Amino acid sequence: MKFRILCISLLAAGLISCGGKNVPKPHGYFRIDFPDKSYKPLPLDYPYSFKIPGYSSAVPDNSREAEPGWINIEIPGNKAEVHISYKVIRNNLFVYTEESRRLAYEHTLKASSLEEEIYQNPAKRVFGTIYYINGNAASPLQFYMTDSTRHFLRGALYIRATPSIDSLRPVIDFLKTDVIRMIETLEWRE
Repeated sequence: MKFRILCISLLAAGLISCGGKNVPKPHGYFRIDFPDKSYKPLPLDYPYSFKIPGYSSAVPDNSREAEPGWINIEIPGNKAEVHISYKVIRNNLFVYTEESRRLAYEHTLKASSLEEEIYQNPAKRVFGTIYYINGNAASPLQFYMTDSTRHFLRGALYIRATPSIDSLRPVIDFLKTDVIRMIETLEWRE
C-alpha cells in the first residue's frame, strides 16, 4: 500500500511540475555576422568603373549569353552576386531601358511590392532607375544606369538561397548599401 501511495505521489508531482512552464522554443534563424564596410576600386578594365565591397571579388561573366563588359560581383560571405551587364548605345536606349524595366517587373509575381527610384548624377553623366523589389523575390534590387548617349549598364542583386524575406531581410539590407555605393561611384571610361 505504501508503495502504491508513493507511486501515485510521484506521478502527481511529475504532472504538476510540467504545468505550462515548459513550452517549445519558437522557430528562429541563424545569426549572421557581417563584415565591416569597406570599398575598393573595380579591378577590371571596362568602359565603366565603380567601387565594390572589400569583401567581394569581380569576375568576368562566363555564361553563354555573356557579352564583352559583363561581370559578376561575388560576395561569398552572403552567398550573393551582383550581375552587371553592359551595352553600347546605338540609337536604342529605349529598347534597353524597357528591357530592364520588364526584367525587374517579372519579379512582381513573387514580390509584395516594387518601388522605383530615379537616380541622377549630372556631374558624372549617370542617370537611371533603381528598382527595390520587396517580398520573396529572387532579386531584391535591380537597376540600370546610362549616360543617355553611349553607355548603358544594368545590374541585379541575387542571393543564392530560397527566398524567405524574414530570414533574408538583414542580408538584403546589408547588401543594398553596397549596391547603392556602386551606383554612386559609377563613372564612364572612354
